Amino acid sequence: MAKRTRSTKKRVVKVDPVGRAYIKATFNNIIISLTNDSGQVISWASSGKMGFRGSKKNTPYAAQMSAENCSKVAYDLGLRKVKVYVKGPGSGRESAIRTIHSSGIVVTEIIDVTPMPHNGCRPPKRRRV
Repeated sequence: MAKRTRSTKKRVVKVDPVGRAYIKATFNNIIISLTNDSGQVISWASSGKMGFRGSKKNTPYAAQMSAENCSKVAYDLGLRKVKVYVKGPGSGRESAIRTIHSSGIVVTEIIDVTPMPHNGCRPPKRRRV
């Protein structure tokens, strides 16, 4: 019995001139997502997607390249202004914001949404060597 192939329809995202940019900069990777105001992703890029491997993924240059790629796609679709939400302690935060701004998308606001523990979890017990 042959399997029936189902044709999937590509989701159409409404691109407004105003949107949001989410930058997640960890110690291992940088992920940049440009969305509209309702949160639907217009374009995204990461330093791993750009071809960087290993310790080169968390460099400011890798963040710059991925932000340039992501913002170029979104600019062509009609995105013009963004609020930037930055999360994480990584090294490519500022360079990603600068690159988004220099690619023609106006950065109106920068908000740091890095989660901070209010005393956090219990630390591991002390090592006995």
